[in-house]
Amino acid sequence: MSLRIHNTLSRSIEPFEPIEPGHVRMYVCGMTIYDLCHVGHARMMMAFDVVQRWLKVSGLRVTYVRNITDIDDKIIKRAIERGVTIRALTDEMTAAMHRDIGALGIEPPTFEPRATDHVGAMVGLIERLEANGLAYRAPAGDVNFTVRKFPGYGRLSGKSIDQLRAGERVAVLEGKDDPLDFVLWKAAKPEEPADAKYDAPFGAGRPGWHIECSAMAHALLGERFDIHGGGMDLQFPHHENEIAQSDGAFHLGSGESFVKVWMHNGFLNVDNEKMSKSLGNFFTIRDVLQHYDGETLRFFMLRVHYRSPFNYSDAGLDDARNALRRLYTALGAVAPLPAPTAIDWSDPHAARFKAAMDDDFNTPMATSVLFDLAGEVNRSRSPESALLLRALGGTLGLLQLPPADYLQGGSGVEESHIAERIAARAAAKAARNFAEADSIREALATEGIVLKDSASGTTWVRA
Repeated sequence: MSLRIHNTLSRSIEPFEPIEPGHVRMYVCGMTIYDLCHVGHARMMMAFDVVQRWLKVSGLRVTYVRNITDIDDKIIKRAIERGVTIRALTDEMTAAMHRDIGALGIEPPTFEPRATDHVGAMVGLIERLEANGLAYRAPAGDVNFTVRKFPGYGRLSGKSIDQLRAGERVAVLEGKDDPLDFVLWKAAKPEEPADAKYDAPFGAGRPGWHIECSAMAHALLGERFDIHGGGMDLQFPHHENEIAQSDGAFHLGSGESFVKVWMHNGFLNVDNEKMSKSLGNFFTIRDVLQHYDGETLRFFMLRVHYRSPFNYSDAGLDDARNALRRLYTALGAVAPLPAPTAIDWSDPHAARFKAAMDDDFNTPMATSVLFDLAGEVNRSRSPESALLLRALGGTLGLLQLPPADYLQGGSGVEESHIAERIAARAAAKAARNFAEADSIREALATEGIVLKDSASGTTWVRA
């Protein structure tokens, strides 16, 4: 294969070959599902949606697992506040997530396991770590991982064990032998609801966050798999702890690790500041979709490399919408397009596109090829070039709507009203009442409708 991927563990771009020829197994840390997903979540899921799409385009079979964390302190707190069961809350939020990311063209993973369906596997993994001398039971009933007994801890984050500090979600609790030790099993508290408690040999309680992903990944992908992904904020402590748990259980002393390639997408900022409710710059996906269509948001994100910081702004979205319209306008110039065929990767545009995507999923370079190809379509009106433009866009989840549907969709103005105004304008022009014709054009413009005149008549697009 010509595909090369940046591996966070080695800090370099490496040639990629799956462990099992022809089959890629990939795990991505999904949502802790207590509220609506925000644009940072969308950025992460978009990044790995593109990865799995391109792996398939490259002729590989992909088993893609993206989990749902449906038991967690925040989930329990929110369910109590709303007076609903944990399952009712997480079912509601999972359905909302599916609706919101579906609008962005993010494809479902092969498997979407819920943590609560794999508690038995988590208990078994903790017992295995106990047997290997890497877990201990605290007096209060928690079970903790003993970090300093695991060789190589810190290699993902690139720091020595003495440089590391407990992360945001790793509370330093009484009963830990070391502040860096992290919880594998949380003992039940009397005030917690019954549906937050599970039986285990260590006593009633629930799994810690880190052990959930290790158990679900191994249950669905085996002891070793090809790609593990997530946001850069998960590199430490979550992914560092996953390595300690999984390798401590299955590969201790073997010289190999449970993941071949670690991938992390860059942070999201809003107008160059970290997104935060306290700063008033916090946006859910649903907030954005009230003002922009899902494909525009998708295209906006694809114009930035997945490892680079992503700066969200209305100006950036407006620019992305205008750019996407240029691509659809080129396609519309030769519609209707012929039936799709397989991409000829020897075509110069297709070859450049493939080279970009094979270079660590370089979507900014790949989308620049789409604009070069659109320019050729505008010059030549070639159906073959237009078909290639749509096919290459399709590998990124773009340009699959009929051009008129995208260019005219979401205007909020009745098409019959627009058609009536266009006819009235044509009549005014025929009567040489150009002031009236201009007035109709300007009135439609205030409604968000832009008229386009050509030899074949007048058409319209959204402003």
